[in-house]
Amino acid sequence: MYDLIVIGAGPAGASAAIFAAKAGKHTLVIDNEQSMTKAAWVENHYGVPEIEGPDLLETGKKQAEKHGAERVTATVIKMERLENDRIKIYLDDGDYEAEHVLLTTGNNPQLPEAAGIEMEEGREPRIKKIIKADADGRTSMKNVWAAGTIAGTSVHTIITSGDGARTAVNIISEMNGERYVDHDVLKK
Repeated sequence: MYDLIVIGAGPAGASAAIFAAKAGKHTLVIDNEQSMTKAAWVENHYGVPEIEGPDLLETGKKQAEKHGAERVTATVIKMERLENDRIKIYLDDGDYEAEHVLLTTGNNPQLPEAAGIEMEEGREPRIKKIIKADADGRTSMKNVWAAGTIAGTSVHTIITSGDGARTAVNIISEMNGERYVDHDVLKK
């Protein structure tokens, strides 16, 4: 069983996985390799002069794996909350359980809609529906969170990445029972 399953490996999902795995949480990322960032040319990402979307995605995935996140390439078929409040994720070739799930599915509302998660009208151009989430990223389904474009943030990679990290910090804080902070210090 995982502490956190992140569904989506774009900037929001990979960023969340970096924070969660680095915090020692048993983290799985389910990547269907359909991120909008695959088609992006990025010149407005703080700290990066310019980068192709596929390279940004690969760097994020590698960072998450470096800190211990596991990643599978698959499409989620179904998601449900169990009686013990864990979340079960069904794939074509198996299933996984987690204490918490973070949805970072970009512009794809199919999975949260099918799971009965409350949705609302999108605010970004071409984003029709988003998950209705509170300020911390909680959805209407207990232990399921949302971040990035599917949670209503701007589609820009720097914003979705930051939103994934912010939501991961909130999830880690809830798991730990106290506010979590991750600040590395320069190595001399």
